[in-house]
Amino acid sequence: MNPKISIIIPCYNQAEFLSECLQSVLDQTYSDWECIIVNDGSQDNTEEIALRWSHLNKSFKYVKKENGGLSSARNTGIEVAKGEWILPLDCDDKIANQYLELAAEKFDKDYSLIYCEAEFFGDKSGKWELPDYSMKELSIGNPIFCSAFFKKKDWLKIGGYDTNMVFGIEDWEFWISLLKNNQKVYKIPKVCFFYRIKSQSMITELRLENKIKMLKYIEAKHIDFFHQQLGSLHLLNKEKNNYKALFENSNRKLNSKRYKLIDNFFSIFNK
Repeated sequence: MNPKISIIIPCYNQAEFLSECLQSVLDQTYSDWECIIVNDGSQDNTEEIALRWSHLNKSFKYVKKENGGLSSARNTGIEVAKGEWILPLDCDDKIANQYLELAAEKFDKDYSLIYCEAEFFGDKSGKWELPDYSMKELSIGNPIFCSAFFKKKDWLKIGGYDTNMVFGIEDWEFWISLLKNNQKVYKIPKVCFFYRIKSQSMITELRLENKIKMLKYIEAKHIDFFHQQLGSLHLLNKEKNNYKALFENSNRKLNSKRYKLIDNFFSIFNK
């Protein structure tokens, strides 16, 4: 008999966090699940740890593939998933032991997406304050983290995670594809997802350029959705202001010359 829920855990060179993530799955109060660990071409000991867990409990399955990025890894796991409902979970994050149980209580309520409250852990702790979901909020930015429940049949209908989203924000694009026709969303009023914060350097110009490429791609793919919700496109200007604020909140001062450089950089993408 097929499980009700398939948890998809891509892993790329983050074996040090994998066992903690898998333990949070094993601790679930709801038992009708399978967990598919997708090794996305890792060069550390991801395989060793994943195989150990799959031998420990038959509900853990292991899939190995060449490195193809997060969207590709998630798609690979979902392709072999047998569950009606899918829960993506990154290998450095974890879930509370009631997340599956509380979500399953809503599976017959005609929701297209179910998620919860969230907290940070690791190098930062505290509540993750995200705006309440609405179509307008979805058009402005991503109010939903990656670990939300959706139906495999909807994933098939959408065509999966877009593998063109190679530089991040693939979750936002997927949620837009899933929800842009005003599907129902439910938020569990309890913290059930924990997002790990790891130390990292400030965003570089190269990473900024890659993010802008993704923003332009999302705008082009879902232009009708953005026009309907916002009236006009403004994602690039919003990102420009965010980038300026990033400098203003750091020890690096933004003089008039640097402001002009940032304005000129973004103007390239507005052409």
